[in-house]
Order: sequence, then C-alpha cells, then structure tokens
Amino acid sequence: MTAFFDAWRTRLDAFPLQALQLLMRFSIFWVFWRSGSLKVANMEQAVGLFRDEYKLPVLSPEIAAYLGTAVELAAPCLILVGLFTRLAALSLIVLTLTIQFLVYWNDYPSHLLWLAILVFILTRGPGPYSFDALLFRKR
Repeated sequence: MTAFFDAWRTRLDAFPLQALQLLMRFSIFWVFWRSGSLKVANMEQAVGLFRDEYKLPVLSPEIAAYLGTAVELAAPCLILVGLFTRLAALSLIVLTLTIQFLVYWNDYPSHLLWLAILVFILTRGPGPYSFDALLFRKR
C-alpha cells in the first residue's frame, strides 16, 4: 500500500509549477475583474455602495469607489499577463485585507482563499510564462 501512495505522490510532485502559477494568475484575475467590471458598469451605484454599505473610515465614498475600482481592474490585468506581478499581488492583498477587516468581516472563507492565491503569487512570482520573466530574466 505504501508503494501505491509513493507512486501517486511522485506523480503529483511532478506537476509543473509553471502550470500552477498560470492557473493561480488566471483564477485571481477573474475574481477581481468581475467585481471591478460590475462597478464600472454603474459607477453611481458603486459610489452609493461605498457610501451606504462599505463606509470606509478614511476616504470619501467617491474617492474610495474610483480607487477601489481602478485597483480591481488594473492589478488583475497585470497579474494575468505577468507584468509587475508581485506589486499587483501586493496591492490586491491590501485590498483584500481592507475588505476583510473594514467591510465584510464575516466573508473570511472567500478572503482566505484570495489571500492564499495572492500570497502564492507574491512569494513564488508569476512563473516563466510572463512578461516579468522576459523583462527581469537573471543574466
């Protein structure tokens, strides 16, 4: 029985990291892109959401709505193509923590999943199939 599990572990260990990195980048792209797209479709409603539901303590609802939407659209695109990926992942980590602790503190299962993916991207990078790999290749 041990040989069976060892064989499976060996097969799973052989799964290419670059494929996992692409999957992580694509997955987190869709989460934030959908949210930002919904806000852009009706910015007046988005501002209302920030004013009436999110109620962030520091920024005005207008600034928060436009800033949050810009991050939700720009950072996932950078992550998807793998350009300045770690900086983009860091910005989405800050956004996710803000959502978790200031807006929807009960939705921690989703936020933990997003954080896990983003921390993976932050710590392991975008992988070889990215603009970062082309631009910042070690010589």
